[in-house]
Amino acid sequence: MEQDIKTQLLTKRPIDLLFQLSIPAVIGMIVIGLYPLMDGIFAGKIIGQTAMTACGVAMTLTIFNNGVATLVGIGSASVLSRALGKGDLKTVDKIMGNLIFWVILFSGIITVGGILLAPYFLDMVGATGEIKAYGIRYLRVIFIGSLFVNFTQSANMVMRGEGLMKKAMMIMGLGALLNIILDPILMIVMGEYAIEGAALATITAQFVQAAVTLNYFLRKSKVVKIHKIQSDAEIKKEMFGIGSSAMMMQLLFMIQHTILYKMAFKYGGDPNGILMSVALRVYAFSFIPLWGMSQGLQPVVGTNFGARQFDRVRQAMKVFSIGGVLLAAIFWIPSLLFSSQILSLFGIEANIIVKGVGNFRLFYSVFILYGVMVMSITFFQSIGNGKKAGVIVMFRQLFLFAPAMILLPMIFGIKAVWFTQPLVDFIMIAIGVVMTITELKNMEKSGPTQNNR
Repeated sequence: MEQDIKTQLLTKRPIDLLFQLSIPAVIGMIVIGLYPLMDGIFAGKIIGQTAMTACGVAMTLTIFNNGVATLVGIGSASVLSRALGKGDLKTVDKIMGNLIFWVILFSGIITVGGILLAPYFLDMVGATGEIKAYGIRYLRVIFIGSLFVNFTQSANMVMRGEGLMKKAMMIMGLGALLNIILDPILMIVMGEYAIEGAALATITAQFVQAAVTLNYFLRKSKVVKIHKIQSDAEIKKEMFGIGSSAMMMQLLFMIQHTILYKMAFKYGGDPNGILMSVALRVYAFSFIPLWGMSQGLQPVVGTNFGARQFDRVRQAMKVFSIGGVLLAAIFWIPSLLFSSQILSLFGIEANIIVKGVGNFRLFYSVFILYGVMVMSITFFQSIGNGKKAGVIVMFRQLFLFAPAMILLPMIFGIKAVWFTQPLVDFIMIAIGVVMTITELKNMEKSGPTQNNR
């Protein structure tokens, strides 16, 4: 981060910073979300709804990669923004070497484990027959790209922590464009191996992104550079402490999706499993821009918190939370109004759409409030309070969702598979708001606020 950007983080109006930082980040995250979305659309149109469902079920396991990238990336970005706020350049110089060390280690484990355990995972979610067979074939290719996707996404988060939202967006955009171009080409050219073609398109795009990102930090970055690749004790401690809650959220997402697929297949058969595959793809595509906005919030909160400008932290939270609601509405409204048309994009049979469109809408009923929940989690991560961020995540996914999803379908049947998640999320959003307001009030008591507005 150049000094002028740091100064902007400490002095510009939060509303201006939202547009400056979050719009490029939101676009960048939408671009990331295009990977699974386009895989699903092309797979559904070219290969069929069975292959589309297999890709959706299989992608749940790749959340392990998202978890690693989130752990290393968000943890490193949080350390970076606070180090820059304090002027601690010694720590800044160690961040990328530490990041690469952990990315290589985790990616190797995930690649081997993912390839070997793919069949067992698909059994766990209730996939059988052709869906399972397609899923295994897809996963055994996609996991080869673990190193590329983990490095790109984690380093991209460091770029955003540095304030370079546009550059981060351009790199992700390049990968998405390549994936969209290669997806239909490789699916058609590879014939009976079309499902492998879908995976190969994705990892090719990820490789190009990784190469461009590596070149930036080696040759072009003026502040955050790659020096010695090794684990740093202090950075590692902070990285795991802060990033673990974000990683836990990703892993709990995997558990959540696993349970949703399991219950959809169990109580509603293949038609509900197929419908759930599309619902979760659209949900992920709608959700990920909210993380983009939160990545604009992260350097604002982290840098101002490090500089003890607590009043600006409070202002930023208010502005970004309102922005999160408005952004969620952009995806929420079309999902409710054009549900049938969205479902048809994925090659789903008309009879499944007619029977399932009501459940699809129910699944999205409280999505407009999700931006508030994401900003609350990001707030605690940005101030270095990974424990409270972890409380929100753990309570939501593990202590509320899992028991409710197991018990409620026993009483209400397949309908409960679709209404349990919005019910749990409504409760957790309320809890997260209370926790955030309480923490902001506590800042007032912690010491004087610098006034550099």
